[in-house]
Amino acid sequence: MKRTLAFGGIVASAGMLAAGLAAPAQAADKPAEVNLANTNLAAQQVAMFWYGEAKANLIQATPYTVETTVPAKHVSSGGPSADTKPGVVPATGDEKKAASKSKNVNLPKTTGKVFFIGADNKPHWCTATSVQSQYKNLVATAGHCVYDTESNKATLDKWVFIPGYYQGKTPWGIYVGKTAYTHYDFDVYEDGDRNYAFVTVYNGVLPTADQKPSRKDGKYDSEYFKSKWAANKHLAALKADKSTAYSSLRVVKEEVEEKTRGGSWTDKQVEVSEVQRTNRGTDLTTVPAGNLRNGYKAGAPTEISAKDYGYGNFKKDSYVSEDGLTLFYKTKADHKFKYYKRSFTKRAYVQNTKKVIRYKVTGWKLTIGLKDVGALGANVGGQGLAYNQKVGSNVFVFGYPSGSHPDGNHAYSGKTLKWSYGKTFAAQAPALKGEELVGVKSSFTGEGSIGSSWLLKYQSARRVGYLNGVTIAVADRDGNKRIDTSLSPYFDGETYGVYQAAAKNWSGKIV
Repeated sequence: MKRTLAFGGIVASAGMLAAGLAAPAQAADKPAEVNLANTNLAAQQVAMFWYGEAKANLIQATPYTVETTVPAKHVSSGGPSADTKPGVVPATGDEKKAASKSKNVNLPKTTGKVFFIGADNKPHWCTATSVQSQYKNLVATAGHCVYDTESNKATLDKWVFIPGYYQGKTPWGIYVGKTAYTHYDFDVYEDGDRNYAFVTVYNGVLPTADQKPSRKDGKYDSEYFKSKWAANKHLAALKADKSTAYSSLRVVKEEVEEKTRGGSWTDKQVEVSEVQRTNRGTDLTTVPAGNLRNGYKAGAPTEISAKDYGYGNFKKDSYVSEDGLTLFYKTKADHKFKYYKRSFTKRAYVQNTKKVIRYKVTGWKLTIGLKDVGALGANVGGQGLAYNQKVGSNVFVFGYPSGSHPDGNHAYSGKTLKWSYGKTFAAQAPALKGEELVGVKSSFTGEGSIGSSWLLKYQSARRVGYLNGVTIAVADRDGNKRIDTSLSPYFDGETYGVYQAAAKNWSGKIV
């Protein structure tokens, strides 16, 4: 049974909404709001994680494949319906301009990739887009590109948006997620009809000259753990820590010595740090080989060849042990230098030890210089938002599809932004708990295209339109083993309510 949800206290701001907009109905539940990086330090560490080690985590990230392909038998015609009157939020710079037509399809600067750490503790990405808002800090994507439906954790870790991303390049910087807003029904019930998210992001950052982790004091070694399970638990805690960035963390096994009960007394030899010459002009007087001060014992002095020690390089008339014990010598009356060395021992207690197998976590703590590049919308603009629109409208779909079709054809690499065009139709997908979805014909494969933006009335010349959907799954509806359909929740007044809850919040800078 579907739950009805609307949002109280929503007032349309003048100049932002098109004429005829009706506010959604009232209800008790509010959008789910979860902090991704709620302090500047935490956000800095997230940015460092992705920029560190020559952007290795970005480059090695793979498409997010959670809940992507839906069997054709689970996709059928359905009936989403508007819950209020149609409404729009104009795109950046489009508040007072009429639509224009263009034969060319220029790709929007607003679309990019979101990167995060998945339930498998590996880096992944989805598609997302910048959306117009009061503070120019809002990103829209699929709900399961924010909320971890695999492990049921609150959110995916180290979440960032990179518009225009291409093979490690971040032309407009990295925008660290601050707060994620999802529909209550998706957060609680994983309702496919509400599988969308709006995320506020901090100002973008780019690295300064140093893009590598500091190796001076950045080495991380944990304490030793008796079991691999305990070490892995510590590893997971470090990866989940949003206040510090770690890289190349791994569990290593080492054989170490540990103290056991008991021990024994023994004579321990003390190293000599210098060998020095004798005094000249008198007979040699030996130091007794018995007990010396502080419990030391000295062996008999042994004459050594001067040439082994550089002849006149020794200016002192003694030599000194490591701990400062000093002994003096005199030569025979032959007026020649003679050189001697002597060993020392001291009685010491030696603890019994045994060799055991232990585990520890090792890696690097990342540090990197960052500079502020401004708000997301100020750099790439923001798409408008349209809701309660008529099904059957033409939309452009922009995303980074990757992976192969069911027949093995590898149509997309996920490296570059692609587009498709089609007319929306009503759809249902019970496997996704989706009763009020919309579909569009598209050959985008699911890997990487999740979160792709569906833009209504897209103006190619100005690269803006109205966000009217986000891809949450794909399907092969005609059974020819080629993906031919993309699915999205129907954007209605409740979608606008989640947007409105997110759009009113400021993010600020992290550096």
